[in-house]
Amino acid sequence: MGRGRAKAKQTKVARELKYSTPHTDFEALQRELSSQSPSDGNGGERFDDDDDYEDDVYRRR
Repeated sequence: MGRGRAKAKQTKVARELKYSTPHTDFEALQRELSSQSPSDGNGGERFDDDDDYEDDVYRRR
């Protein structure tokens, strides 16, 4: 008992998320995507996968 109100609120929130149409700012998205460095291919962040491979205990077998 007592769960009815909480479940009703969860159902209401789920419906709002499912059927709402959020506003998308395409201009801000374009600015964000165009500001990344295209030469790296990963947004300017550099990842060194070799270190991760050597540090992985399960891959040493």
